[in-house]
Amino acid sequence: MSAPTLPVPDLAPSLGRLIVPRRLQPLWVTIDDVRELLATRVMEHGGEARTTAARGATVQALSKVGRDHWMTAWEEAVRQAAERVAAAVDQAIEREAQQVRMPRRHWARLRVAGAERRAMAARLASGGESFAAALDNLESRAGELARADADPAALEAWQLALCAAARRLEAAWLALETQVEAERERWTPELEAIRRWRPALWPVFVVWVPIGLLLIWLGLVAGGYLPAPSWLAEYLGF
Repeated sequence: MSAPTLPVPDLAPSLGRLIVPRRLQPLWVTIDDVRELLATRVMEHGGEARTTAARGATVQALSKVGRDHWMTAWEEAVRQAAERVAAAVDQAIEREAQQVRMPRRHWARLRVAGAERRAMAARLASGGESFAAALDNLESRAGELARADADPAALEAWQLALCAAARRLEAAWLALETQVEAERERWTPELEAIRRWRPALWPVFVVWVPIGLLLIWLGLVAGGYLPAPSWLAEYLGF
């Protein structure tokens, strides 16, 4: 198949808000650089596919925009976003704990642990099911095109599947942003519990009250207001 038989469409229009976000308010966690990197990687793969197709390497060109490249870019973006959210939650926990003077050994246990970080990443990725289905369809269409030997119908089906994958990636990212906002709500009760925390009072009664009473008693004894025990009188020379 010659190079003109594999025109790789421009993916930028299909990526939509992945390239140009239209939010009313910024997210509480900064992940715009993650979004931009995801869009850049996708468009770079499209450029690599066009360059490879120009050399007549159709199968290799198809692989440049194949399922593995798309999924790798998406999973990396999810991982980075989850790390940002977890770090933001950890910072909020530390900040609130310091304001109420909670001991570090207490609030350190409240930070986002490994299992919870993985669960958080899974929640952020939960909107990518339609994207994964679009990639499965893209993989199928690419296989048909590789076997079809420049069949126009197979080429059109592959191009449509490629653009559909880009649109589904946009939708998956928007779902991820929605889930990022949901994570703030999920952790709000934990932060409110930290704000309500107060130091335990039992050490005051168990340790400092007896010490205080002992000091008062010694003061009264030394001042002659109370009789001193024989052992104390002998020690003090009364």
